[in-house]
Amino acid sequence: MITVGTHNEPARYKWIEKALGQIPAGSRILDAGAGELAFKKFCAHLDYVSQDFAQYDGSGDLKGLQRGAWDQTKLDLVCDITAIPEPDASFDAIICIEVFEHLPEPILAIKEFSRLLKPGGTLIITAPFCSLTHFAPYHYYSGFNRYFFEKHLVTHGFVIEELVQNGNYFEYIAQEVRRLSNVADTYSNCSLSRLEMFVVRQFLKILSRLSLRDIRSAELLHFGCFVLARKEIESSK
Repeated sequence: MITVGTHNEPARYKWIEKALGQIPAGSRILDAGAGELAFKKFCAHLDYVSQDFAQYDGSGDLKGLQRGAWDQTKLDLVCDITAIPEPDASFDAIICIEVFEHLPEPILAIKEFSRLLKPGGTLIITAPFCSLTHFAPYHYYSGFNRYFFEKHLVTHGFVIEELVQNGNYFEYIAQEVRRLSNVADTYSNCSLSRLEMFVVRQFLKILSRLSLRDIRSAELLHFGCFVLARKEIESSK
């Protein structure tokens, strides 16, 4: 069975579960941009608080990739992510998962996280390196690379303890090749023929072989970054 191009979300969920499991029990954690609270299940040992601006309704502007339905009735805080009504240093940890591409000003969100975290607190962020239009019109950036985090987290008083580049060039291309049939149905006047689908399967075999022999292609293209950072005890801001 060829699995190349299917590892993006499973790898992300596995990493997030592990990172959250390492946060001491009883810690107060903010899930910033929590959406439908997908990661609350990994926070049973924590004092969990969810936040989102709660304006996306599942259909958006009907362009690009939309969810269809989106339930945000269980949020604790409904507000802008750059102005969260909580005191300074009120959280032991913050997670922000696949949210930055939906923020008009993501650097201001980092600044707000620095305000909200206690010294030594944990910040967990994942964001795409490259992404298709989704949740439009609330989609402002196509993605973020390691240099964004290395620049702006450090500037706002964080030390990066772990930065993982998920996937590689061949995995990413395979992910998009797997979308080809659906995209053709939606955005062209024809569907792929049986012969064309056979060619797609052969291409996936090639990408699988190349991915197994990958040498640093993630520096060129990958799914996204997983970042674990710590707020400095004495901020350098």
